Amino acid sequence: MKYYKSISRLTFITFFSLLSSIAYSEESSSKFNVYSGMFDFSDTGKKSTLIGFQHQNEDLNRDTFLGNLSPITGALLTADSAAYIYTGVQAQYKLGRINFIPSFAPGLYSKGDGKDLGHILEFKSELQISVDFVSNSQLGFSYNHLSNASLGTKNPGANSYMFNFFKTF
Repeated sequence: MKYYKSISRLTFITFFSLLSSIAYSEESSSKFNVYSGMFDFSDTGKKSTLIGFQHQNEDLNRDTFLGNLSPITGALLTADSAAYIYTGVQAQYKLGRINFIPSFAPGLYSKGDGKDLGHILEFKSELQISVDFVSNSQLGFSYNHLSNASLGTKNPGANSYMFNFFKTF
């Protein structure tokens, strides 16, 4: 039952993010990333499937000496009702049809019935590799690590992998 309540929360967050990006401007360009995979695959006792959603407003992209940077906002939910809501920054490097996308995002974590990561504030470091698929769409794979940077009394961390579908509107 908790899983369905958490899915309802994630659906609400996704819907709110979608509405806010559409309300921003009729001419704005938004990229949505829907992903699913395995949360904490390296801990056999606490691994769990996950689903997630990420939004990127491409109008806020900036070319810098570090590459093309843009803000991201998203949420993920595990089958054990653990949830993570985050906002941060990502860089994008294009090599032909292949995209290399590292990101960093602090966020709030709730363990639900899942793994105790030691603190509500967790930091997500992620690497994504995607391929331009069809017009305005990409398919990709990503790996991330959640850590509280030793803010809590314990810092077990969690390693996850995901399969991604990106769509630009």
